[in-house]
Amino acid sequence: MHRKDLLNEEIYDRERADEFVWKRAKVLGLSRRQFIQLLAAGAGAAATANLLPSHRKLVAAEADRAIIKPAPPEMFLQNGSNLEMRWEAMYTRGYLVPNELFFVRNNSPAVPRLDPATWRLQVEGSGVSRPRSFSYDELLTMPSISVIRAIECAGNGRNFFQVSHGKKIAGTPWNLGGIGVAEWTGVPLREVLERVGVKRSARDVMPEGLDEKNIKRPMSIEKAMADDTLLVYAMNGHTLPPDHGFPIRMLVSGWVGIAHIKWVGRIEASEQSLYSEYNTKKYVLIGPEYEPNPPALGPMLTTQKVKSAFELPWNGEVPSGKRLLRGRSWSGEGRITNVEVSLDGGQTWQPARLREPNLDLAWVRWDVDWDARPGNYKLQARAADSEGNTQPDRIPLNEEGYSHWAVVTHSITVT
Repeated sequence: MHRKDLLNEEIYDRERADEFVWKRAKVLGLSRRQFIQLLAAGAGAAATANLLPSHRKLVAAEADRAIIKPAPPEMFLQNGSNLEMRWEAMYTRGYLVPNELFFVRNNSPAVPRLDPATWRLQVEGSGVSRPRSFSYDELLTMPSISVIRAIECAGNGRNFFQVSHGKKIAGTPWNLGGIGVAEWTGVPLREVLERVGVKRSARDVMPEGLDEKNIKRPMSIEKAMADDTLLVYAMNGHTLPPDHGFPIRMLVSGWVGIAHIKWVGRIEASEQSLYSEYNTKKYVLIGPEYEPNPPALGPMLTTQKVKSAFELPWNGEVPSGKRLLRGRSWSGEGRITNVEVSLDGGQTWQPARLREPNLDLAWVRWDVDWDARPGNYKLQARAADSEGNTQPDRIPLNEEGYSHWAVVTHSITVT
């Protein structure tokens, strides 16, 4: 396998999973198929437990509220420690989502309040020659870049599994507002790894957060060394806000939202494959259509595919008259190449106009002319990307409601 292939999260996860199965099956004297059947039956837990990293509690500053920034109801839907962006609030906005409107996804119940004067980033592991810590001020003096990228929650669109499959799923009930595009500024992770003497034998890198649950998720050394894998300290030209990971968060361009660890305090670089519960027990696809992918309980969730959303309230009202019907489409795998819109629940379709910019791993804005006459409408949008992905009418159900990318119906009433 070409090492650049491991920049792709799906290939990386599949390669690590195949390696894991081969090694464990050999130790247990089983065939690959027998080992996978053992795991599927639930008996594989003991066979995998000693290979997953133990939970390490890092000391952080006392946690504060679940959400720090203001969350006015006209801008957000709030669910516990999570904020979903209201799409209608984007109708008068530009390409980027401003910090005050950017969605919030917290796995832990509260935002850590970290003091940059005492915060340290510890970089260690068998994959480095000179483990050490870095201060916040030291990171700020290093070479930095800015990139425009999307970050999307893995559960974005979870509510639509209930519509398509008639099953309510536990977890934050996202519509499609768990997505945002911003300009991220930070130090390439490569800069830090080179300063600690990253070894040629290093295989995996795993950032770890200072939140209550110490969220962590591994990536390949190839992805860690990529130009646009960043230790972010600024968002849209402002100091990174606490809700979004201050003082430092990860940007792992194109990868699923859980990979963009917030409040980073430790990075492990290893000569061995790394795993965490966030790509083996959680953030994996579990259901009758999905087979176990040891050491994960199902296929590991990777990049999100194509989605589309209208800049309108859900099940809301708009006044009659001529208007631009606007929306946005995005993909975690490529650039959007075309968008079609239906005003009648998918019976007829018309092409939408794509508005520049249209950036890879971000999104594109689009619009169609609409003479909105009084009545009830079932709006739909479907997009395609440069990798050949087109939004399907339906996708299989998974137990956690991850990665819903099928076409959805947006009901709206014109008064």
